[in-house]
Amino acid sequence: MTGDEKWIFWTTPKKKKYYAKPSQSLPSTSTSTSRANMVRRSCFCIWWDQKGFVYYELLKPGDSITGNQYRLQLIRLSRALRENRPEYEQRHDKVILIHDNAGPHVAKVVKTYLETLKWDVLSHPPYSPSDYWLFRRMQQVTSFAEIENWPQNWIASKDESFFRDGI
Repeated sequence: MTGDEKWIFWTTPKKKKYYAKPSQSLPSTSTSTSRANMVRRSCFCIWWDQKGFVYYELLKPGDSITGNQYRLQLIRLSRALRENRPEYEQRHDKVILIHDNAGPHVAKVVKTYLETLKWDVLSHPPYSPSDYWLFRRMQQVTSFAEIENWPQNWIASKDESFFRDGI
């Protein structure tokens, strides 16, 4: 199984039009305020295996991953494995997890939890081909609502060979 996160950015430009006579000056705007209103981001987290997606989460705009939050995601991932992959228990809960060494992934609480699960962990370098394989298809989003609807529709449109080839 592998998983990763992707920051998804979208812009909501809200520029006001000002009309002024040649002798008038335009009102000034704060760059930091206008940027905060224009660029938004959400973190999309997904885990999949050779059969397809197992679990995903979309964080609220502006939220980021911490070690504790990643551990909670792994707890939910473990539950999703039990529900969605009957063969998981037949293999005595054996999982090989491939993820990079991002801060939350190597936090002490995460390492301790992975030891209790007895999952084997294989690291892959940041920006590996699996990241590009999955996430390059997510680049054209324009709003949080579009991001919320995207995963279910996109995942449902892919067959098992798509995920197997990505692993």
